[in-house]
Amino acid sequence: MEFSVSENALKTFARSITCLARLGNELVIQASSSQLVFHTLNSSRSAYQSITFKSSFFDVYTISGAQVQCSVLLKAVCSVLRSPIASVEHLTVQLPDPDSPKVQWTLKCYNGMRKAYWITCNVEPNIQHLSLDRRKFPSNFVVRPRDLNRLLGNFQSSLQEITIIATEATSVPSDAAGEIGGKAVELRSYIDPTKENDSTLHTQLWIDPTEEFVLYTHSGGPVDVTFGVKELKAFLSFCEGCEVDIHLFFDKAGEPILMAPKFGLDDGSSSNFDATIVLATMLTSQLREANSSEPPQAVTEIPAQAVAGTGSQAQQERCRANVSEHPSDHTRIWSELSGSAARSGSGAEGRHVQRERNVGASEQREIQRISRVQISKDASTRENVAAGPTLYPKCD
Repeated sequence: MEFSVSENALKTFARSITCLARLGNELVIQASSSQLVFHTLNSSRSAYQSITFKSSFFDVYTISGAQVQCSVLLKAVCSVLRSPIASVEHLTVQLPDPDSPKVQWTLKCYNGMRKAYWITCNVEPNIQHLSLDRRKFPSNFVVRPRDLNRLLGNFQSSLQEITIIATEATSVPSDAAGEIGGKAVELRSYIDPTKENDSTLHTQLWIDPTEEFVLYTHSGGPVDVTFGVKELKAFLSFCEGCEVDIHLFFDKAGEPILMAPKFGLDDGSSSNFDATIVLATMLTSQLREANSSEPPQAVTEIPAQAVAGTGSQAQQERCRANVSEHPSDHTRIWSELSGSAARSGSGAEGRHVQRERNVGASEQREIQRISRVQISKDASTRENVAAGPTLYPKCD
């Protein structure tokens, strides 16, 4: 396998790596004669992203054999791209043989300098495939990146999860018409029902889709989806850099939300690359909780990193992470969406969920139940070593 990229295509390529690195730790590379595909999956299996490049995207694109696949650490690839892209004439990536233990990344700079990196790869990666038909999502909207940035600016920067509530403009209750008018979409900061004395600022933002969105489609009753803000902002930065609008597809609480650029490889556009990000959403509907007279269920958490151990050990790991996140794992298990558990030799184990419940004696009396998905053939624990420069920058 060998491909070379330069100029504006190199900038798009670098943005793609940055976006992938903000979601996962491992980059899975799949190359065929017609396209190159990058995949990543976060450790909690709640976020998946794939970026597809047509062969015409590259200056040089050569594949020996029907298909080549391998995986490398994203932080190693980020170290290759830490050089200012404006100073790079072209980037060349070579895998001499399908069984080669290392991938060579070479930068040729305008000042005549040539930088070569050898990154250790795994030639038998744990491939995760997820294919969702965008046409089957009943609700979707298209928004410009700058407009979405402006809307998200109304929320606290520390917000971990956001809820989108979609209604028909004609279905707004008459008693609320004076308050929100024809604003059919609401953005709401997620409220953790287990926080009795929560002093966090909660924000609700009503939106008129005819004013803020390029396109808005929703029919039927109100629906809501709650998902992570971190992944949304990562994809927002990618689309903003590529100067394309964001297309969001969703169904209801508990079903995945899909985001893609406005163009796509399957819609007849002339673009030579495409991107897709799929996020798990909270199973519990915020609308149902708001209308229910029963006490809300305890909110569970998925940490940003997979945590080994149970009980006090898991609690110590979360403390060391120093993260105040409260994303929920009331989400569909990723193996159910991707079918990876059925393909693995230990499918039952792949769907196994380890539950724990820690009851604190603090003033807030916070109740948390932590759910862990045990992943078979977990490739995230492998140690990959990059030859050449070994100083890896932090990819946020």
